[in-house]
Amino acid sequence: YIWNHGTEPEPLMRSKTRIVKGGKEPEIWGFDGSSTNQAPGSNSDCVLQPVFTCPDPLRGGDNVLVLWEVQLTDFTPHPTNTRAAARAVAEKYADMSPMFGIEQEYTFFQNGRPLGWPAAGYPEAQGPYP
Repeated sequence: YIWNHGTEPEPLMRSKTRIVKGGKEPEIWGFDGSSTNQAPGSNSDCVLQPVFTCPDPLRGGDNVLVLWEVQLTDFTPHPTNTRAAARAVAEKYADMSPMFGIEQEYTFFQNGRPLGWPAAGYPEAQGPYP
């Protein structure tokens, strides 16, 4: 079971291991959200809802990795569940095709230093480099 937890400003990955009978689909599972910064200690129950499975490339065999969405106990998306918001946007614009751009940056070197840099030290900030 793999999900994002509630650490700010960047969430970290969390995981739990569960052994189930072969062929059984992953089920909803609960966890203590206070240990993942997703709930206060006085009301710490959170729910994991399975959303994706794939073969486990490390363990192999019948082992699978399961990705989860974190939900509140009323099965609404947890505030840290950014996947739910992304899914809502994807559904809203399902009639459109996504467009992705790939940016690659290169650095040219001359005489062992980046092209346009002075022979000693560093260049001025944000200069007119060739």
